[in-house]
Amino acid sequence: MSWNVTYTAGARRDLRNLYEYIATDLCSPDTAADQAGRIMKEIRSLDEMPMRYRLYDEEPWHSQGLRFFPVDNYLVFYLPRESDNTVYIVRIMYGGRDIRRQLKETKIQY
Repeated sequence: MSWNVTYTAGARRDLRNLYEYIATDLCSPDTAADQAGRIMKEIRSLDEMPMRYRLYDEEPWHSQGLRFFPVDNYLVFYLPRESDNTVYIVRIMYGGRDIRRQLKETKIQY
């Protein structure tokens, strides 16, 4: 069974911000495009077996079914919802940041 994969507004913003940071602040547009491409490729793979990655351990996200996986130095957080056969990409964050704080500031909207 194939799942639909969709980005929330927060995840789209995260992807755009990481691209702009690498391209502009680090002056490396090619690296920015490569990084964004690797992340999007891995996200697309969630259309098959999205439950293969582990649940985030902290509450309340664990109970909500929030899962995550790494892509290079970034973490992709997502919610698979069987009720509508859709994987919602919630956030894409640099792994060196305070993940708990970032998630607390995240409102999950489908």
